[in-house]
Amino acid sequence: MKLQPDRSDLSTITAYGPSWIAVNGKSYSHHLLVSAHGTVEPWLGNALFNDLSNLSDLVLKTGCEIVLLGCGKKQIFIPAYNLISFIKNGVGVEAMGTSAACRTFNVLASEGRKVTAVLLLEEAFL
Repeated sequence: MKLQPDRSDLSTITAYGPSWIAVNGKSYSHHLLVSAHGTVEPWLGNALFNDLSNLSDLVLKTGCEIVLLGCGKKQIFIPAYNLISFIKNGVGVEAMGTSAACRTFNVLASEGRKVTAVLLLEEAFL
């Protein structure tokens, strides 16, 4: 039974591995910022999410309501003081492993949610 219509206008994470992520069939071998509504660009910020000031500026420009932080192989807990700008703008932030973030991104995007993900490659932490 088909529950959701196919949406060809949304970004979809089509595959991923420890050293690459594919969005809409195109493979990338660097950390990514991906928005469900079209943004796909390299993430050049801090790989450990110690300073989210640059991230909040970029992400808030995408108009998202949810931010997924794909932290590589393991979840990293983000200190609350780094989340202030997101909270002030009513944007939820969830940190999880990159593989979980990729799957969650696709589910939320297919539901029509305004989701953005910052996805770190797992091999960067091996």
